[in-house]
Amino acid sequence: MTITLDWEKDGKDWPNREASRFVDAGSLRWHVQLAGDGPALLLLHGTGSSTHSWRDMIPALAETFTVVAPDLPGHAFTSRPTRRGLSLPSMAAELAALLATLKLEPRCAVGHSAGSAILARMGVDKLITPEAIVSFNGAFFPMGGAAGQWFSPLAKFVAGSPLMPKIFAAMADDRTVERLIKDTGSTIDARGLALYRRLFSCESHVAGTLGMMSAWDLHWVESDMRRLAIMLYLVKAGGDLSIPPATANRAARLARKSAVITIPGLGHLAHEEKPQLAVDIIKAPENFVERKH
Repeated sequence: MTITLDWEKDGKDWPNREASRFVDAGSLRWHVQLAGDGPALLLLHGTGSSTHSWRDMIPALAETFTVVAPDLPGHAFTSRPTRRGLSLPSMAAELAALLATLKLEPRCAVGHSAGSAILARMGVDKLITPEAIVSFNGAFFPMGGAAGQWFSPLAKFVAGSPLMPKIFAAMADDRTVERLIKDTGSTIDARGLALYRRLFSCESHVAGTLGMMSAWDLHWVESDMRRLAIMLYLVKAGGDLSIPPATANRAARLARKSAVITIPGLGHLAHEEKPQLAVDIIKAPENFVERKH
């Protein structure tokens, strides 16, 4: 278990390390990866993940785009804000500050899970104006079932306890991490599992993850998604055990311009399981559309 990740130690073999840089923007010190030349493409990972989630996609995307992929606030090598700063509107504002500092205006934006919700919020607030947003297994609605019960008001208080990140990080052995990934419906390679274990074994990263989950409120989606003027491509994986695939259809009905793309046989981390397929979808999503709304 580690308290915080050290770039020289924990990042020495980080995927696409040569593209990494540290940038002060807004109230945070960001770890961001920049690669390629061309129209700007923003990649936002999901809760509990990091830039490593795009490890096999960044080189291929960099052939066409200027790729910008940050670690979200409180995740991996990006500094952690206050708990209030981990809310969705705060993250959206901080990311807008990062893009302004980098002087980049994304032509396309891609999100996975919670990253998709951040992009939708940024689009609604006109913090970004890309031609399209591509969402992989987007987490647009409040959690139901066991997860929703866990993040009830009482559970949010428990998640905010300084002891919880220590407990979670101490439990993150190989078997636990492998089970967590399997429970998403995905099967990823040994390299990916090792990187997730490195993250989950870090107290600061776990604190950022739990803080983000407990600070989020997605009840705005039902009303505000209709204000999103950007084309929204909703990619759903048929084997996703974290976000019900039907979520994509529900979001599509709310958005003004949307299309659904189905990829069978993959789980919540579909873009890590089949990175080339994800790259192909990002480059030409219209070729994979199931139906438009």
